[in-house]
Amino acid sequence: MTNATNTEGAPHGREAGKSLKEQNRWQLWIIVAANSLFLYGVVQANAIKADGLRAAFTDSQNLIPVGFALIIATVLNGLVSADTKARLVFLRWLHALPGHRAFSKYAVRDPRIDLSALEKLHGGPLPTDPVEQNRAWYRIYKAMENDHAVRQVHRDFLLLRDYTGLSAVFVVFYGTAGLYAIPSIEVGWTYMLTLVLQYALVRQAASNYGIRMVTTVLARRGVKELTNTPRAPRKRTRTKTGFDDLKEPEK
Repeated sequence: MTNATNTEGAPHGREAGKSLKEQNRWQLWIIVAANSLFLYGVVQANAIKADGLRAAFTDSQNLIPVGFALIIATVLNGLVSADTKARLVFLRWLHALPGHRAFSKYAVRDPRIDLSALEKLHGGPLPTDPVEQNRAWYRIYKAMENDHAVRQVHRDFLLLRDYTGLSAVFVVFYGTAGLYAIPSIEVGWTYMLTLVLQYALVRQAASNYGIRMVTTVLARRGVKELTNTPRAPRKRTRTKTGFDDLKEPEK
């Protein structure tokens, strides 16, 4: 899973010509806006109350101008590199991507995946070294990147991976700002714990989608390999009536 993050495929409709990350940008804007308004509401009301949240939405232009919201989302998301996001999602420092365990761990657990077809495609036994596994998986991915199911799960993974990176940024920057600006220490730490919980939940979802992306690529490629494999020719035998009858080859 060699950081397949900026893949351009063949999207349809209004999203034609947009990369997967560009398609997700408006959702990241909503995430940044929602977290900013949440912080504003807690600071202003010193508690999460309906009146406080309504006031936050009414005065939201004072906190995040609509014209700069997309820029803010892009800058915050750019503070965390792709490798760091992978480490935040999969909680590994080395060989963080699930592609590093594509065949040794995930392929053997997924009943959709035909390992014999993948071995035939690979030209021999599947690799066990993490780096080689990732390289082999990425070659398969490049052949399947425009498959509809692969594109959808890839887009979901990228969105949640970037959301995980933003969640970590929120914990550091918004959490610190909340502890400083919120008068009540108890409310301030409750707000910080809410941000940590957001990170934990989003991280788990991103991890699940990342693994699903790896297995979906392998499953779809295995099916395609079997579909493209020509069938053995049938043997012709002479019948008593003088006509040729087609029979399946003996097994």
